[in-house]
Amino acid sequence: MLAPALIAPAIIFMGLVVGVPLGWAVYLSLTDAVGGSLSGNWVGFDNFTAAWEDANFRRALRNTLIFTFASQVLVVVGAAILSSFLVRDFRGKWFIRFLVVLPWAAPVVLSTIAWLWVFDSLYSVINWTLAKLHLDNGLVWLLDAVGFEEGAQVPLQWLGRPNMALVAVTLVHAWRILPFAVVIFIAGRASIPNEVEDAAKIDGATGIKKLLYVDIPLQAPIALVAVLFGIVFTAGDFAVVYILTQGGPFNSTQVLPTWAFQIGINAGSLGEGAAISLYLFPLLIVVTVAMLFFARRVQVS
Repeated sequence: MLAPALIAPAIIFMGLVVGVPLGWAVYLSLTDAVGGSLSGNWVGFDNFTAAWEDANFRRALRNTLIFTFASQVLVVVGAAILSSFLVRDFRGKWFIRFLVVLPWAAPVVLSTIAWLWVFDSLYSVINWTLAKLHLDNGLVWLLDAVGFEEGAQVPLQWLGRPNMALVAVTLVHAWRILPFAVVIFIAGRASIPNEVEDAAKIDGATGIKKLLYVDIPLQAPIALVAVLFGIVFTAGDFAVVYILTQGGPFNSTQVLPTWAFQIGINAGSLGEGAAISLYLFPLLIVVTVAMLFFARRVQVS
């Protein structure tokens, strides 16, 4: 009886905090509930089909995929580099670790508002730096040349141009998630026996060979854990996109959470907003199952 008694509070807590809202969202998605009412007439899957036929929803779904996976690529690469540096002994390591973890510890609203000023079209420190280095016109020419942002102009409109705004929100979110991945990578590196490094040196595995045959196989399970949590955090993120762009310009940076908020809360269509948010559920289930499957395949004993 001891084990069920000890785990029961956690199960009850998860059921109340996660299960009840999820069940209520499923119910609302099958009704025509509107703002001010938590019930409505049964409409079946009409909200799901109506959402799918909306071009803004499809753009939000595409942006969610781009926003999620692009930020995770940046996070994994950055975490691998930083963790390999932070496990070494050097003067002031504690301070560098503090700076790395700070974005994760800082309130998301305050840190994102700071980035809002960083990307401001008039007071942007990025634009000021590019202008002082005489790189702003060159960057505009490059953006036009590769077809990334047609009609780009100086000063750069980081949050006022569709493609650049999506890049901006992706970079800010990657900056926020990076400390979490770094901590996971450092913990994973600490669990690798020193004998492995010694054996690699004796066998002459250095540089690219050590990276391909030693570092990557041992770090793969750790990287998959970081990616799994990062995808879950990113796909459901609301604050970064809403604070920086509110889905603009012209709904070009809408993701599923912000579009569900726009339809369900601002527009008052609770049923359709709940249906939009539930599109995340099967997506995250597929990603989670795939990540756990690959984690078992690459597990190193």
